[in-house]
Amino acid sequence: MNYSNQPYSPGGFSFMPPAIKTIILINVAVFFLQFFTPFGAMIQNLGALWPVGSENFRLWQPVTYMFLHGGGTHLFFNMFALWMFGAEIENQWGTREFNIYYFTCGIGAAAINLLATIGDPYPTVGASGAIYGVLLAFGMMFPNRYIFLYFLFPVKAKYFIAGYALIEFFSGLNSRTMGSGSDIAHFAHLGGMLIGFIFITIKRAEWSFAGLFSKFRPSGKKRSGPRLHTQNRVAPPVSEAEINAILDKISERGYSSLTAEERRKLLKAGGK
Repeated sequence: MNYSNQPYSPGGFSFMPPAIKTIILINVAVFFLQFFTPFGAMIQNLGALWPVGSENFRLWQPVTYMFLHGGGTHLFFNMFALWMFGAEIENQWGTREFNIYYFTCGIGAAAINLLATIGDPYPTVGASGAIYGVLLAFGMMFPNRYIFLYFLFPVKAKYFIAGYALIEFFSGLNSRTMGSGSDIAHFAHLGGMLIGFIFITIKRAEWSFAGLFSKFRPSGKKRSGPRLHTQNRVAPPVSEAEINAILDKISERGYSSLTAEERRKLLKAGGK
């Protein structure tokens, strides 16, 4: 099914899917610990992504830096973008696949940012690298969806994402060559998009290969001899328990994981 031309409406089957809900709750909880408890300085020193060579650098920081933020505005816009662009992706991919993608983009962004900040004295915090990966996924999955820039100007997702990538590239280049002293981790943002592009490209190749392989897979033993005439049977009604089980499966593994029979039951229930 092609979703690229449908109007944009975040949420899909679930308004707040499990992975996104959990990520937002953890980020908010860490924010309160960071800014409203005496442990703020310790959390910053241990959890932020410090440059390689710094005495504060630790191996776990490429993961923990994603849960720290520089302030309330930084946290709000990151979490809002995560929900707005990520909800429909998680609903289609499933919670497990979305988690893998999100943290792969975040950790990959950290690795690229570490290479770009060698010799810098300042740490990096925020989920922006992972969220830019989510933006990239949205643009690749729904390239012709319209996003309203400043809630006024409609822009197709593919142009919106490409514009953001160009802005981040030139901003990062300017901050490194001109010494502008920007406190925005532009290369972490670009890193998240790059890792996301590689991830989705590999997954699409796997899906294409699996689809090609299935065409040549034997469909089972052929029946020989005369076929018995069978009467058409009326399918039994779909129970509420079956529908709940199907919806749980969509939430965990995405709509594409459903069997043909499960999709038939879901369509039949929706037509009542």
